[in-house]
Amino acid sequence: MWYLLAAIVAILGYAVFKYVMQRRYLKTLTEEEFKQGYRKAQLIDVREPNEFKGGHILGARNIPVTQLKQRLQEVRPDKPVYLYCQNGTRAARAANILHKKGYKDINQLQGGFKKWGGKIKTNS
Repeated sequence: MWYLLAAIVAILGYAVFKYVMQRRYLKTLTEEEFKQGYRKAQLIDVREPNEFKGGHILGARNIPVTQLKQRLQEVRPDKPVYLYCQNGTRAARAANILHKKGYKDINQLQGGFKKWGGKIKTNS
């Protein structure tokens, strides 16, 4: 039974470690902070194309996290990157990919698109 407890503690410890490390390179911005900076940055929606077509932040490009490694040449390393997905999980995965490739100024929208109250565009 003690080994089960040790495994749970190890998993929780690893999750906390990853979270702390991620906070060093990924800035989570409130909607107001995000609005202040995203027009001067690369705004990337990392959701799947069908989600993007259903509605996205005005000015965003769609590069799904599942395609990001193959499409890195579309993201400039010298400009800030503003990421969002539906709730923040995929944006964090995308940030991890970018960080490993040497990108420095990486930001994500707190709460994701579902919390966005600004202008949106739909491709119906």
